[in-house]
Amino acid sequence: MCRLLLSLFLIIFIGSCKNRAKDQQTTDLGYSESEELYIAKPFTQNSQFTNGIEGPAVDSNGILYVVNFENEGTIGQVNQGGVASLFIDLPEGSTGNGIRFDSKGNMLIADYTGHNILKVNMESKAISVHAHNGQMNQPNDIAIMNNDILFASDPDWKNSTGQLWRIDADGSTHLLEKNMGTTNGVEVSPDNRKLYVNESVQRKVWVYDLSEKGDISNKRLLIQFDDFGMDGMRSDINGNLYITRHGKGTVVKVSPEGEILLEIAVSGKKPSNIAFGGNDGKTAFVTLQDNGNIDYFRIDAPGREF
Repeated sequence: MCRLLLSLFLIIFIGSCKNRAKDQQTTDLGYSESEELYIAKPFTQNSQFTNGIEGPAVDSNGILYVVNFENEGTIGQVNQGGVASLFIDLPEGSTGNGIRFDSKGNMLIADYTGHNILKVNMESKAISVHAHNGQMNQPNDIAIMNNDILFASDPDWKNSTGQLWRIDADGSTHLLEKNMGTTNGVEVSPDNRKLYVNESVQRKVWVYDLSEKGDISNKRLLIQFDDFGMDGMRSDINGNLYITRHGKGTVVKVSPEGEILLEIAVSGKKPSNIAFGGNDGKTAFVTLQDNGNIDYFRIDAPGREF
């Protein structure tokens, strides 16, 4: 009898340990870094974010931040196990879009309804206006140089036009170009010498030479697509661009010379933005507007900002 009870105890104890280990693995890491490259899978549950899901950006602790968690005007956070929760509510009248982090670790948010770039102190969660300009249509996506100079796309969706802004580290705003197409995704090259801007409706990606002070010159066409739209884009450390194809349900990898290298299918048809993170910077996170969730896939080189 004693042996039987001891055997039952050991079976229950071992099973309990296995379950705890499994739960801990799921909580600490929602993906394996040895997974096959370029195979997208869901990272968070569907419908946790609104159809305005955008962002995303990863901080130095590996936490992923995405706008519009459960309600518009919020910022959500997602741990490495894919568990999402509320980080902050934005001030009334503000709605976030693109997110980036500066060299001091502050979160910068394109607030398209408030015509602002907001700054969040990550320790106190205090929110301030880093930059404001009433001439902005709706600051959409943002990209940042190593010296904290920021660039913001500024589309006018109604008229299929757009602008491009530079925001210096002191918060001053400078209109770099107007009368563009519908400006959306924006990114800086790994060496900080090129600026990429895409136009969603026109399906064009432009590249500029970029000075240390954030001046642009020598505009030329990098690539133009024949169908579907574009939204966010980010660069890996080799200068390859990963561009979300809104409506097509893919992310396309484009070389610095404008050559299509491959295309990755995601679980929804409306991918909006993309960011890189994980322990090695080789995990791509893609926000999906039709699913209200985030997909991930592994890539072969770290993201530029990792």
